[in-house]
Amino acid sequence: MGDFNYPGKLKRSVLIVDDEEINRMILGNILEENYEIFYAENGAQALEMLTERKVRFSLILMDLLMPVMDGFTLLGKIRQDETMTNIPVIVMTSEKPAEVQSIKLGADDFIAKPYDMPEVILARCERIIGLYETRSVMKSAEKDPLTSLYTREFFKEYVRQIDGNKAVSDMDAIVLNIEHFHTVNELFGRHVGDEVLRKIADMLDPIFSGSIWIGCRPNADYFYVYVEHRESYEDVFLGLQEELKQFSQIPRIRIRAGIYQNADKQSTVEERFDHAKLACDRIRGDYTKNVSFYSKEQNDIDLYHERLINDMDAAMENKNLIVYYQPKYDVTSDQPRLRSAEALIRWKHPELGMISPGDFIPLFESNGLIQKLDHYVWSEAASQIRKWKEEYGKTVPVSVNVSRVDIYDAGLEKRLLDLVESNQLTPEELMLEITESAYADDAKGLTEAVEKLRQKGFKIEMDDFGSGYSSLNMLTTIPIDVLKMDMKFIRNMNRDEKCRKLVELVVEIAEFLGVPLVAEGVEDAHQVETLRKMGCSIIQGYYFSKPVPPDEFKQFIQKELEK
Repeated sequence: MGDFNYPGKLKRSVLIVDDEEINRMILGNILEENYEIFYAENGAQALEMLTERKVRFSLILMDLLMPVMDGFTLLGKIRQDETMTNIPVIVMTSEKPAEVQSIKLGADDFIAKPYDMPEVILARCERIIGLYETRSVMKSAEKDPLTSLYTREFFKEYVRQIDGNKAVSDMDAIVLNIEHFHTVNELFGRHVGDEVLRKIADMLDPIFSGSIWIGCRPNADYFYVYVEHRESYEDVFLGLQEELKQFSQIPRIRIRAGIYQNADKQSTVEERFDHAKLACDRIRGDYTKNVSFYSKEQNDIDLYHERLINDMDAAMENKNLIVYYQPKYDVTSDQPRLRSAEALIRWKHPELGMISPGDFIPLFESNGLIQKLDHYVWSEAASQIRKWKEEYGKTVPVSVNVSRVDIYDAGLEKRLLDLVESNQLTPEELMLEITESAYADDAKGLTEAVEKLRQKGFKIEMDDFGSGYSSLNMLTTIPIDVLKMDMKFIRNMNRDEKCRKLVELVVEIAEFLGVPLVAEGVEDAHQVETLRKMGCSIIQGYYFSKPVPPDEFKQFIQKELEK
């Protein structure tokens, strides 16, 4: 970094301290063109000028041998005072032995008496001032002014220096974050938030004392720590959490930590702390965990999920997300008849191949994208119902899933009505499946939403009945048109007497409600016959067909027409 240029004609101030007037005049003449010069006749007078702080001095030139207070004493006082220690000092002496003592006291350079080379004196003054100003700027950029931890760029450099030390073995990269820190500032004021940040920074040294470590506050409410490897951190951060609670007026403040143990030193500093941050962010909102550890396996899963999220829009646009249909058959007569179908989404990725719904549906449910996926499925299903209707003159009603987030959407009713109208369908042709788990969230809201949809003509199927605790209570309040039994009962009913009894009970409940019962997951003729004898009216499962794309589903419609 080069010399600093003050704006306009502003000059730096230099203090010359010497008891000999001729020496003061000589130095003043050499420097006055470039600097504003101030004079002191001894150390005591100079100390008074420095203490008053009326002038911000950029350099002090001092003699060593002076009355009242000599240069050695003055130099010692300057270096012990925080307000003056950053001012560079050049000692003027003709005695070589005095140079060593001056260095020990903190002198920065020497000018030999007599002053016979003005250009050398001027060059030395410029050099020392430039070095100090450069160092001052760098020092101010080195530390975060709020916490006194390193700033990001200096932290990265010191990490690289630690990595280059052969005596240092395994290191851990740690990222700390305060949960919902923005609400701390909003509810309690920024000054309280700043106190919390300072307290966390102050607690790091006692926590990691005895280890090689450095800390950083890269931004806002995140902290980075690079520390010698240790096996366990649970107690460390639980202790930090408890101490912070006692310090803070905030009742539920929470710190979470992501840790990349034995961090790969061949990777960049950014990559190491990105890994730790991924682990930290993974437990955001999870109040059962304070610490999360990075692993390559989990990172691969995170990257896979991130890719699915990023590829979702393209998948819908390019029709890589394909709606499959699984037929439902009425088995109340000797010859099963095609009654309807269920829409099930499949993803044929151009690079990853077929992606299991178990990979992307829970992912989209957790991040809110499930609503977007549902809308896509509804649109595709409605369009397909219309196509079959035009081609075969026959309606095959299709059931589509309505997620919890859809149920409580104020625009749900209008969206569905617009969809059936634009495809020239009736509401009965697009059946709506809701799961009983939605009931536990908001029973009153769910009941009202379902009732409005039924009033518009939509048929409501209760999916996965029996899978949750709320089933029976739910049926007393929510009007439904079809009951759909959880498939786990079907799988075990011919091997487990309790499951068989439960199936019989569900059949009786459907009969009592006066609604058809759908048994899904039916795989063999024995199950079909057992369910028919019990009184189950509709069968869905691999016994008739696995879910198939629209072109393959045509065969079921054609066979039905042949009957």
